[in-house]
Amino acid sequence: MRWFNLNFKSMNKNLKIYIAGHNGLVGSAILRLLKKKGFNKIITASRSKLDLTNQVKVFNFLKRKKPDIIFLAAAKVGGIATNNKLRGQFIYENLTIQNNIIHSAFLNKIKKLIFLGSSCVYPRDCKQPIKEEYLLTGPLEKTNEPYAIAKIAGIKLCESYNKQYKTNYLCLMPCNTFGINDNFNSETSHFFPALIKKIYNQSKKKKKAITLWGTGTPKRELIFVDDLAEACIFFMTKKTKHSLINIGTEKEMTIKAYAEFVKKKIKSKINIKFDDNKLIDGTPRKILSCKIAKSYGWKSKISLDKGFDITFKYFLEN
Repeated sequence: MRWFNLNFKSMNKNLKIYIAGHNGLVGSAILRLLKKKGFNKIITASRSKLDLTNQVKVFNFLKRKKPDIIFLAAAKVGGIATNNKLRGQFIYENLTIQNNIIHSAFLNKIKKLIFLGSSCVYPRDCKQPIKEEYLLTGPLEKTNEPYAIAKIAGIKLCESYNKQYKTNYLCLMPCNTFGINDNFNSETSHFFPALIKKIYNQSKKKKKAITLWGTGTPKRELIFVDDLAEACIFFMTKKTKHSLINIGTEKEMTIKAYAEFVKKKIKSKINIKFDDNKLIDGTPRKILSCKIAKSYGWKSKISLDKGFDITFKYFLEN
């Protein structure tokens, strides 16, 4: 498997690459970037064509398509409220999807698999910045615990297969992600696209003030999805000694600061208030240590400012 350490210029562009979840935020960004880099054997399947919760169908699909690499970006996702409300669905669907793909990849002798996780796998009151070694060192945030447990199971499945079967499965743990093809539904989206939609819509209606959920004090780290896609494809070419690697910008702001950032970017004069409901806040602080990612030569390149401009243009056009 010489190709693991080749760069893009010399890498075989005929590698067969399957993206599970190609219509989602991260999967669609990986798809765009692979096409841009000239890969011409990309495999996708819509939900209507392949039910990822059906183990037999997933196994047969991979047996028939025989991909060299799998990006596992398929997942049931949502914001704090949705995670808390649909707890059973979040743990069941995510466990089933990832178990089916990872195990079927092993049975079909797939060379490389990259599993996309989430920074919510780390303890709620984790030491900052968060290192990969802090996994399972404390209680999780209760509001998204089922989702986090599913993702942790995926990490441990990849890690265990690597140890027992000598597979080459890598888990990338990104911070909060935003960008093209994001979900802007105010009830089910993550916090940043929700901020964009709420502040823009209320400003357009000439409202003088807007009240947002929570206290505004939790700190979050954001990465533009194209930056994350670059990391995914970068590590696609690497043979790593780590099975879990954080992906982030190592820059953070409070939710309130992000709201004021959006307000400034769209040139709004609306007064932003928070309802001070601490139950909505979730984890008080999340910033990832990306020391391991940097040791392999990867680091974030796209600024929040640039990422917002691209995302806001997409939001207005859709």
